[in-house]
Amino acid sequence: MFLLRSGAIDGFGNLVSELGQNPVTLMRDAGMVVAQLRQPNSYLSYEKTADLLDETARQCREPLFGLRLASRQNLLAIGEVALSGSRQPTVGDALGFARQYLYLHASGLHLELSQRGERAEVRLNFDFSNASGLLHLSQLSAAQLFNAVKIMTGADSPQIRLHLQQVTVKSPGWQAGNVYGKVRFDSAFDGVSFPFEFLKRSPLANEELMREHLVHRMQLLKTQYPDNLKAQVCHLIGSLLHTGECGIEAVSSSLGLQPRVLQKRLQAEGSSFSQLLQETRLEIAKQNLLRDKTSITDLALNLGYADVSVFSRHFKLWTGLSPRNWRAAQPPSVEI
Repeated sequence: MFLLRSGAIDGFGNLVSELGQNPVTLMRDAGMVVAQLRQPNSYLSYEKTADLLDETARQCREPLFGLRLASRQNLLAIGEVALSGSRQPTVGDALGFARQYLYLHASGLHLELSQRGERAEVRLNFDFSNASGLLHLSQLSAAQLFNAVKIMTGADSPQIRLHLQQVTVKSPGWQAGNVYGKVRFDSAFDGVSFPFEFLKRSPLANEELMREHLVHRMQLLKTQYPDNLKAQVCHLIGSLLHTGECGIEAVSSSLGLQPRVLQKRLQAEGSSFSQLLQETRLEIAKQNLLRDKTSITDLALNLGYADVSVFSRHFKLWTGLSPRNWRAAQPPSVEI
């Protein structure tokens, strides 16, 4: 099954209601419930979401529903991948980061970066399809990509162009050009293009969005792990490891604490940040090693190691075995 963060369709209910339809009924008919949209980091069936968008567009008589939905969103719709990407050294690095970790937002979606003349093209490729050819999912995803590039570069159309493979259509009550400029329908790909030199720019990080994201994360942690600081820290470590920014500063900031205060509180509970970092890395490593398709190199990178040999050395210190030998020693039915 392919999965998508529910935050990707943020604003769905409000837009559908404004267009005169009932979002509860539409989601129910698609085998989904509105409650799934209350937590942006929960997951939806990607295939069901594609069908939901197409049926919603039909019932709302809005041929640009995907574009219109994305026009109401910000980087939080893409979540951690976009926010962490915007803190990379260059726009090119940000896109590279997104390509590597996009599965955390949407499994079954890939980005392909290429050059055509003096322009860069970022193409969307899906591992699945539906009866319409993912019509409105392609609209939504391409428009979210447009939004991300626009925010990171500080540029706008016509420098950034939105491309869609579908035939030219117009909305009866909404002007896409006011948001995206001239949309390139009948294009060879779904995605965006922009001047190649933009890849060398430093991305413009949106600190206000980052603060909003951290506040939401703090609220979520307090709900999931009330009065359990160690569980909150382990949860944050697990979500930040892949970004390479999983030091005590990042974790304490997410909790609204100073690093020394966090250390002091952990010490009072008989623990430390470094101990929890090691325990979380080991637990995630074990879980992933039990999946045959996870390569040791990819696992090391996802755990925040720049060098796979360092990860292998640490893992052997923790368990007495190399990652490869530990995996081979586990019975097929083992559960961690």
